[in-house]
Amino acid sequence: LLNINVGGKLFQIAYKVLAQYPITRLGKLALYTDPMKKLQLCDDYLVQKNEYFFDRDPSIFHYIFHFYRSGVLWVMDEMCPSNFVEEIEYWGIHLKYSQRCCRILLEEKQDELSEYLKIEKQLEAELEPLESGAQFDGKFLGRFRKMVWNLIENPYSSVPAKIIAVMSSFFVLISIVGMTLSTVEEMKNKTGKMWMEQMEMICAIFFTSEYLMRLISSSNFKNFLRAAFNAIDLVAILPFYVQILFENLDDGDMQYHEELHKVENVSKLGKVLKLIKLMRIFRILKLARHSTGLRAFSFTMRQCYQQVCCLLLFIAMGVFTFSALIHSVEHDVPGTDFTSIPCAWWWAAVSLSTVGYGDTVPDTILGRMVAFVCISFGIILNGMPISILYNKFSDYYAKLKAHEMSQ
Repeated sequence: LLNINVGGKLFQIAYKVLAQYPITRLGKLALYTDPMKKLQLCDDYLVQKNEYFFDRDPSIFHYIFHFYRSGVLWVMDEMCPSNFVEEIEYWGIHLKYSQRCCRILLEEKQDELSEYLKIEKQLEAELEPLESGAQFDGKFLGRFRKMVWNLIENPYSSVPAKIIAVMSSFFVLISIVGMTLSTVEEMKNKTGKMWMEQMEMICAIFFTSEYLMRLISSSNFKNFLRAAFNAIDLVAILPFYVQILFENLDDGDMQYHEELHKVENVSKLGKVLKLIKLMRIFRILKLARHSTGLRAFSFTMRQCYQQVCCLLLFIAMGVFTFSALIHSVEHDVPGTDFTSIPCAWWWAAVSLSTVGYGDTVPDTILGRMVAFVCISFGIILNGMPISILYNKFSDYYAKLKAHEMSQ
């Protein structure tokens, strides 16, 4: 018998049993005759007791010991997969000796663990700024740029930094409210327009100052331009200056062009101005910089894009299927709205979403049966991903909040 001491526990295995597995560590220990080679395989050798000592986990070695006796490697569900794989690799035992059910469960746990670690890293990266204060050491105006960086990027560094973060969210809300009120008919008079323009100018000045402060405190210009939040900040301030530019062009047309097609040019500029003003709605995305909930929602959508795409595929299949069915049973009805399959797409989409506007309804009994099946399918379809998305969102939100508090 070969005496093996693993972490203070003694095991005895017959030499002839170990010799059946010559590529394993203990198999080589049983077959080698050179004492120096044997000492290279173990951590220590006790001459008095003739024991080979291994400084490894004795609880996992019980499964290794059972493998040599039975020829089957068992994997318990409560063991850490990474630790177990590391141990069996040390002993030179391949996972193929385990049962198929155990191997499948271990591989699933490994995939779950790797996915968990991957998500943890991404969540930590979600809260980490692109730069750190240490990157300004030894650079031009390093202390000043570091101070500006703390004010803009690290709201927990000081009270002024927290105030700036609150003001940023406040001006975003003011800008959205101003854009909304500018469409109200009672606010389109001269006084209302003047107030809206002044409010927009103040918001644009604040957003521009904030963007310039971030640009000044950036240590890497390329990384600054690639960052998603900085792109949102740029989109938030561009409409104001582009609007001023187009309004000046508009005035130029009125002064220098008296041709008949002048009206057409002015109308085109007016449409462009409306589109540019509409771009101000993207300012609401700036709230994600200071909102953990919006970050968690964005992170959930990125992580669950496969489920979301699968849901959209099912919706498209349902729309095409039920629009074809409703058209086939309703197209002969006088005065029907289902004159073609494309005309029935809107009805199918509304019915699948269970909104049911009622602007288009089937008239025949068979058509109503098709509508009932369509609505039932929509209820089942809408209920499938909600639990998955909500559970992941709540989990990611809690983890982001925990990481934020730890930082």
